[in-house]
Amino acid sequence: MKVHTSGHRQSGAMIITVALALLFLLGFMGIALDFGHLFVVKTELQTAMDSCALAAAQELDRADDALTRATNAGTISGNLNKINFQGETAGIVAADITFSDTLTGSYSHTFTPVANAKYAKCMRTKSGMLPWLLQTMGAASGNAALGATQSVAALAVASRAPSQTNCAIPVGLCRKAPIYQPGEWLAGAVGSNDAVTGQFRWLDFTANGGGAKELKDVLKGEGQCALPGSNTVAGKPGNNGSAAFAYNTRFGIFQGSGGPPTDGIPDLTGYAWYSNTTLAQPPYPNKYPQFLAKRAINAPYQGETPPDTTGLPKIGGKTYSGSLSAVGADRRIVVAPVINCEDFDKLAGGTLKIDSMACILLLHPIKGGAGPGQKMWVEYLGQADSPTSPCSTIGLVGGLGGPFVPALVQ
Repeated sequence: MKVHTSGHRQSGAMIITVALALLFLLGFMGIALDFGHLFVVKTELQTAMDSCALAAAQELDRADDALTRATNAGTISGNLNKINFQGETAGIVAADITFSDTLTGSYSHTFTPVANAKYAKCMRTKSGMLPWLLQTMGAASGNAALGATQSVAALAVASRAPSQTNCAIPVGLCRKAPIYQPGEWLAGAVGSNDAVTGQFRWLDFTANGGGAKELKDVLKGEGQCALPGSNTVAGKPGNNGSAAFAYNTRFGIFQGSGGPPTDGIPDLTGYAWYSNTTLAQPPYPNKYPQFLAKRAINAPYQGETPPDTTGLPKIGGKTYSGSLSAVGADRRIVVAPVINCEDFDKLAGGTLKIDSMACILLLHPIKGGAGPGQKMWVEYLGQADSPTSPCSTIGLVGGLGGPFVPALVQ
């Protein structure tokens, strides 16, 4: 007997098979989509933690307020990064940033002693993330586990390490034998054309004679970056005009209607020290501890006081009246090259190799258009490659003895 099969039955079986296959594929799509979402958020969160740790580590200069500054820097820098497909802030808070004296040691937000803090850790968990497709499948299937919220976490640890490249301000310290001592004041003189004599020289790291605008932009910014440490060379700049005004932005003093951040970011304090007369040293003035105390309370520049009252010269421009803690940064403890000024002054063109990199404190702003007797003081804090140096700059890590830069270690 011949058996006849029904085409309708075959069609029904195919529909069921396709439906089951589509459901199976939909499950894989849900897994791929939702786990992909988690992966993207974790990657974005990791970027925020990296930025946080690097910014925090840069502030670990052994000073009493180092952890406060590191926490503020890490919070601000980390939260500049967005997560969840760039739709929301990373949400970093102070408690997410902790410190330790060793990489594998005990971390604390209030680590003591502060001078021993060498590592900054930023750790953040993003929780309460609802799945997209799996949530729908969970509702349809009755399996609540499919729609459960998920969390991702990220962690980064950074410290300061010797650099291959770094940033430095275009102010060359004249070589001295024996070497300068910590706390020692160095004096220069600023002429009517903003040229510097005495124990300083304006430098041009690009050796192209870029003139006033180039010098001004470098002073207002992070300094000249991508410098190869002790292999750095410098030449003479062109016209020095406006150098004083650009230098003064680091004290929160701006020309005309200018102000931060486009016209130069100020330091966290504008408080200044000055002397009309040449100092007999030693003893060395050592104003660095007082500077840190003033910076902790965001003390502004004292104003245009006559020299015969406090020793401070009158400065052109206006003092920034906003919150230095909100817009300020570490702008007066800086890396500066040490050069042979005798050989530098003989340069008719070309460049001179610098001796080393020093860490200095900028003591007071410059009065623009002053006569040749207008002094310019800075305080020597040590060599920038010393493990105890308070200077931290920006650059590529991995050098054998360059100035310190923040580096990720975990």
